[in-house]
Amino acid sequence: MRTRITAVLLAAALTPLTLTVSAHAAPAAAPWDFNGDGRTDLAIGAPGATVSGQVKAGAVSVVYGSTSGPKTSTRTLLTQNTAGVPGTAEAGDAFGSALASADLNTDGYADLLVGVPGEDSYDTNNGTVTIVWGSGTGLSGGRSLYSPFDTDYDRYGQTLAAGDFDADGDLDVLAGSTGPITLTLVNGPVTRTSSPNGASGARNSWWSTSYGTTHVSSGDVAGDGHPRAVLHGRTAHDGAAATGLADLEIGNYNDWLQDLPGGFVSAVGDIDGDGHADIAVGNDRETSADPGGALGGKVTVVYGGPGGKATDRAPLVLTQDTAGVPGASEKGDRFGSDVALGDVNGDGRADLVVGTAGENGSAGAVTVLYGSASGLTTKGAVSYTQNTSGVPGTSESGDRFGERVTLTDHTGDRRADLSVSAPGENAGDGAVWSLRGTSTGLTTTGSTSFGPGTTGVSTSGTPAYGTALNS
Repeated sequence: MRTRITAVLLAAALTPLTLTVSAHAAPAAAPWDFNGDGRTDLAIGAPGATVSGQVKAGAVSVVYGSTSGPKTSTRTLLTQNTAGVPGTAEAGDAFGSALASADLNTDGYADLLVGVPGEDSYDTNNGTVTIVWGSGTGLSGGRSLYSPFDTDYDRYGQTLAAGDFDADGDLDVLAGSTGPITLTLVNGPVTRTSSPNGASGARNSWWSTSYGTTHVSSGDVAGDGHPRAVLHGRTAHDGAAATGLADLEIGNYNDWLQDLPGGFVSAVGDIDGDGHADIAVGNDRETSADPGGALGGKVTVVYGGPGGKATDRAPLVLTQDTAGVPGASEKGDRFGSDVALGDVNGDGRADLVVGTAGENGSAGAVTVLYGSASGLTTKGAVSYTQNTSGVPGTSESGDRFGERVTLTDHTGDRRADLSVSAPGENAGDGAVWSLRGTSTGLTTTGSTSFGPGTTGVSTSGTPAYGTALNS
């Protein structure tokens, strides 16, 4: 993919920041550990939730980790009507459409970023991003993320990522949007009281501005200590999936994208343990809907190297017809509806979970494949549904189990646990499942499931609980 990116730099003078670090700081908390207990917590977006009678205002449930996994008795419910959270819940705001996390103010507690792409400010669906601060007692208080190009985009915050993208030592935020500017890099540090520290925006003439940047993931693909961003959009000429790997340290924003296989979602993690994070790209479309798709959907693994993409290793293409992968490729399966990478068995290599939300009449399924020194292997691959022994519930048409998946360590045992959402469960209420990681892989023993009502989200209308999860 050869495309030109034009940067729009903030012209106003910006006040230098003094970063205040609490005594708890050193080192900064891992993403998603909002209360600093060494266990990642689970954030669940329900952008369709009704709040105080406002339809699709949106909500986010945060369930805190414990030795047994996400513990619904310790939770925080966030809406724009929550004390300390900016704004007011209004119909169509879609609070919780996207989620990201980082310890932005380096106080030892991870903070939560929430996309609110339907927010109306300067114009309709201008969008905003809300930051909610972590603390020893969990999430509380918030502010809005700097929004520098209000007249040049819509749906600001429709996708989010956080990391030190410009390699200056401060954590930055990436926010996707539609319109002339499709990606905004907000420079860190971002604290509770800081003034804006600068921003830049990108125009990508090859991507459709009506879709904009639709998904972002990130990781240390080059192995040089700072993350690259994997950006997803759709082409202007035919709406096909377009994916690129970007180094945001490059200041001129010209020719910054390395072409990746087209897909709608991605995850980044070191599958083979070589110090270079690898990229899994999911494309759940049929070829009739997207030229880069496949019958039943596909996932492509691109291995990382010193320059970004490894030049000496061919990408690995996976479908349900690949030898060792459970199931069979059938129209509408949506293999690759979501992907996640994390170390399930604690061997130091990332494992891959693939959502297949269209399986069996959109009842849904997830597939787990394991990393090895030679890369991803199909040996020992296993599939889970709601009909799998030990998994709560029953597979039903339209549940979309596997629409979203995430791998994070909720128990603190240094093994990633699997969380799966099914936003179609119970006629659009949605639900989330959690399975533990062990030294031999995932286990259904002790697996749990819960829906919106359990964590305080209204089931009026179709909240679509689990539309977004930790990424």
